[in-house]
Amino acid sequence: MNYDINEISSHFAVEKVIGNYGNGHINDTYLCDNAPRYILQRINSNVFKSPEEVMENIEGVTLHLKKKIKDAGGDPDRETLTVVRTLENKNCYKDNNGNYFRMYRFIENSVSYDIAEDPILLYYAGKAFGRFQNMLDDFPAENLHETIVDFHNTPVRVNQLMSAIEANKSGRLDEVMPEVEFAKKYTKYTNLITDAMDAGEVPLRVTHNDTKLNNILFDEKSGEVVCVIDLDTVMPGSMLYDFGDAMRFGAASGAEDEKDLKKIWFDLEKFEQFTKGFVGEMKDTITKKEIELLPISVLLMTYECGTRFLADHINGDEYFKIHREGHNLDRARTQFKLVYDIETKLEEMKKIVEKYI
Repeated sequence: MNYDINEISSHFAVEKVIGNYGNGHINDTYLCDNAPRYILQRINSNVFKSPEEVMENIEGVTLHLKKKIKDAGGDPDRETLTVVRTLENKNCYKDNNGNYFRMYRFIENSVSYDIAEDPILLYYAGKAFGRFQNMLDDFPAENLHETIVDFHNTPVRVNQLMSAIEANKSGRLDEVMPEVEFAKKYTKYTNLITDAMDAGEVPLRVTHNDTKLNNILFDEKSGEVVCVIDLDTVMPGSMLYDFGDAMRFGAASGAEDEKDLKKIWFDLEKFEQFTKGFVGEMKDTITKKEIELLPISVLLMTYECGTRFLADHINGDEYFKIHREGHNLDRARTQFKLVYDIETKLEEMKKIVEKYI
């Protein structure tokens, strides 16, 4: 750590940094024990190459949300993130070593969950992400920076897998041929969302791009949703990315790296709960083509994630952190098992979507 965290916090006129906070894997996060309390973060510039653009996106979106929340009679300081500006009136601070830091107001009396042990949590998660989309429906998505280029561009991700197969940098190709053949079989779905966007059938929207359950804060007493957090990947894209990725993670029966594939399937009850909440919030703004593609978006985002894990394994584990030999291969196999199961359930998923439209 090549910085003095207390010196950094002084640039936001905040003292009493009491140490690390949370279990995030990307940014370094600290809690400042003031009144009110604050969260201080070092932005990981290896992942986010242009931290200033990340902060421009976050500040633009949160200011828009605050106005909507206030107009609806809500609490804008609690229902969305509040960016704290530096003494120089900037939305982040850059130190002499090139580190970027930002600060948020800490949202008190809130809690997050990593796993939806009760499916009703996914109903509330669907409402939260649907409301997030709905409140940003009139935000000009084209004004946002693409902070990670082609983050959810499935054709690009599949092409990256094919390049990894051709290069075979790690020499592991022979051992993963069944997974490679599976990935090739499902390329028929690759362009469904991107083609619909190119044709103007699916609108460009403000998307969160990391719609995991633990990116929602719940009130620790009432259990009601407080706000959506972790806005680093807010970018222009398709709402289908957010819906599909939320269900890739949220409706899986087991962990993302579960080695026993008998324990992995797609849970339709969890899918229904999330869909009920999400669609209920978006009824007035969702388009006909988006409705049609909601079920397949889950398959596509799961497939895309599986191709990324498989490509990284073939490349020698360059991108995703691994904790055991073959970790990325285990992850890829889990995603592909889900893809297979989702495909068998697409008709049931379509009926669930129609039920709540």
